[in-house]
Amino acid sequence: MNKLYFVFICFSFSYGQKKTEFSDLQLTGQSEILMIKNNEFNLLPQAAKAYKLMKSEALKDGVKIKIVSSFRSFIIQKEIWNRKFKKNDSIGLSVNENIYKIIEYSTIPGTSRHHWGTEIDIIDGNIQEEGDVLLTEKFYKNGPYVKLKKWLEKNSEKFDFYLVYTKNEKRKGFKYEPWHYSYAPISIDILESYMKLDILKVLSKNKILGSTYFTDEFINYYKKNFLLDINPVLKKNINE
Repeated sequence: MNKLYFVFICFSFSYGQKKTEFSDLQLTGQSEILMIKNNEFNLLPQAAKAYKLMKSEALKDGVKIKIVSSFRSFIIQKEIWNRKFKKNDSIGLSVNENIYKIIEYSTIPGTSRHHWGTEIDIIDGNIQEEGDVLLTEKFYKNGPYVKLKKWLEKNSEKFDFYLVYTKNEKRKGFKYEPWHYSYAPISIDILESYMKLDILKVLSKNKILGSTYFTDEFINYYKKNFLLDINPVLKKNINE
């Protein structure tokens, strides 16, 4: 086994009376944190508890919150990235065009918030939809998830879940995602520690298609406009 997996920097976060240490490998999805797992989700214990409570309350109003994505490992994120890169390459996009096309919605492996066990992509489980369910139009007008969206806008923050990529014309980076929520009591501190990592060093050790474009200049741009241009509540401990 590569020695990388034995050497890590630890960060500590407290939730409740317990403390959990997060290594640089865990922060980048290369080593899984102790989580609560079932057929629907894979989340940190406190986030799982809050989600179950939110789901229970939503059911009382006829909304069946369903997670379609929670924790996502580095390997899975890499598979998503490389698949999209190959598809874009096949239609003639340059490396530069390819990368910027992917990061409209998808993160570079090792930089995804889904590596942390605090993030959820959600839909209304009462609705049976074919194909890609995580489309913005499904949450608007006559879309199937309008009732869910309205309920979340009114109630999600009561359970400490906050929309990450908000609908703000001045916001740069990833496009608006009405389905992506973050459990703030933990993710705020994780992001603060994550931003102290040498992200370029992490990425250079893995075979990610297009990684030759990941210069210091690009990574600094990506950090500022993609990782940090989010809901202000979720980055309150960070001085840009």
